[in-house]
Amino acid sequence: MKLTLKTHCKINLLLNVVGHRADGFHELEMLMMPVPLFDKLKIELTRTGIELKCNKASIPNDSKNLAYKAAEQFKAKAQISGGIRINLEKNIPAEAGLGGGSGNAAGTLLALNKLHGQALNNSTLQEIACSLGSDVPFFMQNHPAIAKGRGETINPVGKLNLLEGKSLLLVRPQFGISTPWAYKKLSNFPAAKNRPLDQANDLVLALKKGSLNEAYGKLYNSLELPVFNKFPLIKIIKEYALNHGAECALMCGSGSTVFAICSNTKEAEFLSESFESNFAPLSMNKIITLPGEFNPF
Repeated sequence: MKLTLKTHCKINLLLNVVGHRADGFHELEMLMMPVPLFDKLKIELTRTGIELKCNKASIPNDSKNLAYKAAEQFKAKAQISGGIRINLEKNIPAEAGLGGGSGNAAGTLLALNKLHGQALNNSTLQEIACSLGSDVPFFMQNHPAIAKGRGETINPVGKLNLLEGKSLLLVRPQFGISTPWAYKKLSNFPAAKNRPLDQANDLVLALKKGSLNEAYGKLYNSLELPVFNKFPLIKIIKEYALNHGAECALMCGSGSTVFAICSNTKEAEFLSESFESNFAPLSMNKIITLPGEFNPF
């Protein structure tokens, strides 16, 4: 038996790091939005073992890969004796702040559960997702959502009306950023962690019923301070977008991608071409219309 599916990426409209938890993780408040840029997974049930192949040589094919780890944990929880073969076609860059690996892990869990006749209930799947990484629970569904705790508490928020029909530009330089590094360096920037809770709810309300200026003024990413300090090019990319037609711009997750929201495709194309002309070769310079369609299977 085999199954093919698409796994999307995300942007963080808000990433508010509130502090440290007793379990060693950070206490987070995030507003996350799915983005219709996809990796492709082909998952096949085999006789024994776990095998992962990827079209990108730089992507690990063992337990360092979240999709592989997801398969391992699914087998253990569902007490499956058979094997799993995963073929991963990567289009979402790694270390980009887009959650591509987390999406792959969630997709692997959902596909394996479908192939095994819903062997695990939703609660158990969410438990596995949370153990794999802070972003994985978000990717178990495909709607804008507030995520809290270490990312395990997911509350979908419905349509974000002000973003409907907008054009999203994703710009990534030729390097990535390690998420653990970004969170570790955050300790050197206490000002980035002193914002109050409940900003996500305020941002959702503004994006549903407020004005563009009000909503965009509430976008925030705690990780920008440590990342901009070490990698000033990312700050330059964000500021360039804001000064050349973007309605708003913010670093995605832990970077290195910056997203810019433009009023329409024409404005996004102008900005994209401007980046192409004025910056060294970029690893990503892609326009996407929001909100997009998400039908994984």
